[in-house]
This record gives sequence, structure tokens and C-alpha cells, in this order.
Amino acid sequence: MNIQPLGDRVLVLPAPAEEKIGGIIIPDTAKEKPLRGKIVAAGNGTKDEEMILKAGDEVLYGKYAGTELEFDGEKYLMMRQSDVLAIIK
Repeated sequence: MNIQPLGDRVLVLPAPAEEKIGGIIIPDTAKEKPLRGKIVAAGNGTKDEEMILKAGDEVLYGKYAGTELEFDGEKYLMMRQSDVLAIIK
């Protein structure tokens, strides 16, 4: 990965949105934004906040968390560690 987050930020690869529910195909305009993803890269933390997340962690995050960015044709979210709600084990 050529992107290294700084400070208390993490780079998240969102899980794909569900394509259909019970045989009904959901159009792109009606899909809910996924609220889970995988950490691709993490910063080193700050002097006030230790980084507890690491690459490979599956996480849940808030609906409006992060900044969307695209790199090599893939869409990612850059967010602060505090925007992550939980780690999925």
C-alpha cells in the first residue's frame, strides 16, 4: 500500500454493499452505505492517543465517518481512530 495515514488516522476498505435482499435487486441509488470494513493501513497514533487499530482488523464505523478517496480504482475511507466504533473478532 502506498498510502500511509498520519497520526491517529486509519485507511479503511469498506465492505461491499449488498446487491440484493431476498431476491430483490437493489439499485445503486438505494443502497445503504456499508458500516463495516477492513483496516488497510494505520498511523502511529499521537502523543495523547495510542494507536490500537492495525492493518487487517475488521471494524464497524459511524454512518458519516471518514473522508472518501479513490486510489488505483479502489474506494477507501480515511478516518480518525475515534470514528471507529468497534473491532469485529
